[in-house]
Amino acid sequence: MTPIVSNAELEAFCTRLAAEPFIAVDTEFMRETTYWPILCLVQVACASGEAACIDPLAPGLDLAPLLALLADTDVLKVFHAARQDVEIFNNLGVMPAPLFDTQVAAMAAGFGEQIAYDALMRQLLRVELDKSSRFTDWSRRPLSEAQLTYALADATHLAAAYPKLRDRLQAAGRLGWVQEEMGSVTDPAFYDVDPENAWKRLKPRRFHAKYLAVFKGVAAWRERTAQERDTPRGRVLKDDAIDEVAAQAPTTTEQLERLRAVPKGFGGSRYGPGLLNAVKAALVDPEAYAPKIERAPPPPQNAGAAVELLKVLLKARAEDAGVASKLIATVSDLEKIAADDESAAPLHGWRREVFGEDALRLKRGELAMVLSGPRVKVVEVAR
Repeated sequence: MTPIVSNAELEAFCTRLAAEPFIAVDTEFMRETTYWPILCLVQVACASGEAACIDPLAPGLDLAPLLALLADTDVLKVFHAARQDVEIFNNLGVMPAPLFDTQVAAMAAGFGEQIAYDALMRQLLRVELDKSSRFTDWSRRPLSEAQLTYALADATHLAAAYPKLRDRLQAAGRLGWVQEEMGSVTDPAFYDVDPENAWKRLKPRRFHAKYLAVFKGVAAWRERTAQERDTPRGRVLKDDAIDEVAAQAPTTTEQLERLRAVPKGFGGSRYGPGLLNAVKAALVDPEAYAPKIERAPPPPQNAGAAVELLKVLLKARAEDAGVASKLIATVSDLEKIAADDESAAPLHGWRREVFGEDALRLKRGELAMVLSGPRVKVVEVAR
């Protein structure tokens, strides 16, 4: 098996696939020691049976035809657990759309919580996948026949599984659910790498201006440093250290070295001066620089009991619908519903139909839950 390594081959391949209703896409990449993922291989397959591996590391290969295909709105792109793949292509300047994530679809179709690719293929196609090449070095050339066979199989099996999963969802009236979920997967904001927005991925523990300004400034410094040096964020500074630096706001090497979450000797390292400068810059005008965070109102006194009841209701309704409960609501969502937060995701779209409306009725005392054998049964409360 020979991967596509020339521009002429790639252009011809992508032109043929542009006539297909959908393509299945998978990638092999490495990022253990880098900030930016290194795209090592792209596998693409379609319903007609044509499939190929594309070698992004081939000298002189221009991925423009592939990126144009991924952006073609007439061709559906099928991925499994798409976020990391989408992140890579977004970094290359294109957001794949329209998109279908078989992992999300599997949760809507009753295959459990975040089912792994090999388990899904086993259930849909009755095939056992050879995963022996999963952790090989995909950046080394030449790639072995075993690596290429393994990689291409992921795309070809995905192309075979998609119609089965789509038809199952369509028959259940749930295809629209998955299409609704794809909005978050293809939201560019989710893949934002602007250092000034890096603090949003973290959880600040305090809310006064000085803390938040330093928290934002240090998070931005870490993100910028990781990008410039192409190294993982955690190798620059751990998340818990950002919180402690924000709480203590050190402005000297001596103060920095006293912090427990900061590695010993950090102040004298190549990173120390940059971190201290970030702290000082944030302290120039904390009120102006600090992010504005709207804090949720404190939960009502009975919120804990309400959340526990909502958890039971969620499990019951998820089992009734044959849907993974995690796809319907998170614990954070349940806490918002308990506090009468109408912005909670389960109170909108398909989730309201499956769970949200009943959650509100439970809070109003219109529904109750009783045990019926080993299952929880939801019943109307007589008025």
